[in-house]
Formats: sequence, structure tokens, C-alpha cells
Amino acid sequence: MAAVDLGNPAAPRSVDRAPAGPVGGELAPGAGKPAKPGPAGEAGLSVTGAHKTFRSAEGGEVHALDGVSLDVALGEFYVLLGPSGCGKTTLLRAIAGLEPLDGGEIYLGDERIDLLAPHKRPDNTVFQSYALFPHLSVWENIAFGLKMEKLPKAAIAARVEAMLALVHLSEVPSRRPSQLSGGQQQRVALARALAKQPAVLLLDEPLSALDLKLRRGMQGELKRIQRETGITFVFVTHDQEEALSMGDRIAVFKDGRPAQIGTPEDIYERPVSRFVADFIGDTNFLETELTVRADGLVGAIGGLAVPVGSPGAGAAGPATLAIRPENIVLTDPAEAELRGRLVELTYMGTDLRCAVELPDGQRLRVRVPPPFGGGHLAPGGEVGVVVAPGLAKVVVDS
Repeated sequence: MAAVDLGNPAAPRSVDRAPAGPVGGELAPGAGKPAKPGPAGEAGLSVTGAHKTFRSAEGGEVHALDGVSLDVALGEFYVLLGPSGCGKTTLLRAIAGLEPLDGGEIYLGDERIDLLAPHKRPDNTVFQSYALFPHLSVWENIAFGLKMEKLPKAAIAARVEAMLALVHLSEVPSRRPSQLSGGQQQRVALARALAKQPAVLLLDEPLSALDLKLRRGMQGELKRIQRETGITFVFVTHDQEEALSMGDRIAVFKDGRPAQIGTPEDIYERPVSRFVADFIGDTNFLETELTVRADGLVGAIGGLAVPVGSPGAGAAGPATLAIRPENIVLTDPAEAELRGRLVELTYMGTDLRCAVELPDGQRLRVRVPPPFGGGHLAPGGEVGVVVAPGLAKVVVDS
């Protein structure tokens, strides 16, 4: 699908790039030397060594950002994911200019933007609360920022009509926010932010106030709009499913810095730590003893030797295995080497959620897809447990 024509989206200006200044934002000696392209590319977003510390109510220090460095490519849908207090929203606010950094640099292409006032930065923000003007119509809300820029009336009208079409609200331009559904209000906020043609759109948990079904619908809408406009999106969320379904890449935050950055598949299938494996989706963690055999590294599950897939793990000794519930198959006990007792069975419609107790006392959570006709699935009964080679991963504590 061809990209939507937004005119001439605000491109970063080419300026001299200088080393990070001392705390307080002053430029260090050397400012004015010729700039080199940033690692994020011509118009990519680059964060280097970002630090931000707050004082707690008790007088201690909270390191909200602890040396964060990451690059967002031009036109990428980039997700900042993590639990409350991990630093993801602080980073978004720093990019927007709403939270000054204690140290570090933020570039958009070759332009250093962390030294610019918020209104001079080539980005725009969609907030969790939408922040629509209740006394203005849909059309007037979208046009508001353009009027503040004193654009010609014809240019404003053309831009607003394009935005209404983009977010599928051309039929309701005269309605007030109170006459709109939650999803429609979100689309108005999105159209208003896009109307100013930002180089980067920052989204701070914009779907969290919507119910589940509407939120899933808006996830698809956001992806469509991002593809059609080609604008770089930086999206903050604590919802793992939302991150996996929307992001081109995901940065999983913990304690003020990314614990892992990668594609949704990388993050889910190849977590680098126990924290990432636990935070993204459901995971079983089993304590085991690794041994090295001629055919590779092997761990024990319930006394049964199982080949393990592990990025960089090659040493024998105590370890933790991570196994996703959908990577375990329950069979007739007569057909499996490893057996366990089915202690829980819950019907969820799309699957059965089971808990199986192994001979060593450890428990496995298992998801059984339909059809559910197997007679071996009876609470309290014995079941066979099969884990395919390579689907048990060694993870390290972080």
C-alpha cells in the first residue's frame, strides 16, 4: 500500500553534532565541529547514555534511566515495554522534551534534539488521556495545532480532511469528543498529532483506557496508519501481547535500562534472561543440572534427559530451563518416557490450561490446543509429557 502523502513531513535539520555536555545541558568544548551521521541513519532516532535520577519521598535516589542507549530506524514501529517504574515512560518524556536528562544525548538523524525546547522538536505525542478539547469539534481539534502555526486556511482544510480520511472519521467531523466512542476519541488524538507532520510520533500507553475488544481493534488501526504514513512510531506499553502484535522491534526495560532489544520473535523465542522470559508471555522455569554429551548440552526434566537450546550456554552445572506452555504436549502415558499427574484443568475456549506435577515435585503449565477429545486428560490422572528437542532454553538470572 502506498504511503499517505502528508506533504513534507518535518525532517530533522542538519546541525553540528557535539559530545554530550555536563549535567545541566551545556555543550561540552568542541561544539561546532563537523557532524557525522548518527548510528540511527538519516532520520532515525538515536539515544546514547541517557541518565535521569529522581529523589524518592524517603530522600533516596531512583535511577529512572541508567545509561540507556538505543537506535530507532527510520519508519520503524518501536515499542518500549516493561513493568511500572522501569523507565520506559521517562525515556519517552525525555525524547519529547518533557523531562530533561541528567546526562546523555538524543539525536534525530544528525540533529541533537535533547537541547531543544519541546515545541521546537520535530516530534509529537499522543497521551494516555487523549487530551482533546471538549468544546471543539473533531475537525477543530485536528486543526488546532495547524492554526497555532498560522498555516493558510486552504492548507489547514486539506490537511484536516486527509487526517479524517486516514483515521476513518470523515463521517463525523462536527461531533464533539463527548459524542464519540473511546476508540473514536483515540483516533482524533492520533489525527491531531499526525496533522503536524512529525518526524517521530511518541505514544504513551494510548490504548490502556480501552476495553479488550476495542483495544485489539485499535492495535490493528495503529499498525495500518503507521504503515500508510511511514512515520517512525515510538510506543510505550506494559502489555506484552500488545508489544508482540505491534512492534517491529521491542526494547524490554528493567531497572532503567533495556534488558533485551530485538524483534518480537527474538524476544519471545530467544530471551536472554529469566526476567525477559518471565515478563513476555507464560513460561515454566525448572531447576536442572546440565551435562555435556557428544550430541550437545543436555538438561534433566523430571529425571528425563532433554536436549536444550541455549544461546551461548555451553557449561555443565546447575541451570534454569525455560519452557513455554505451548511447547509441551500431553499424551497417553503409555506413549511417553516422562509422565506426570494432571492436577489442574481449565477450559478457556481457545485452549485448555493444564498444570502437571512431575515426579520430582516440579509443576509444568501446559496449553492444549483443540480438539480436546483426548481421553487421557482427566484431573488427577496420569499423563505423558513430551518436550520437543531445542524448545527448552537455558536462561540466566538478571
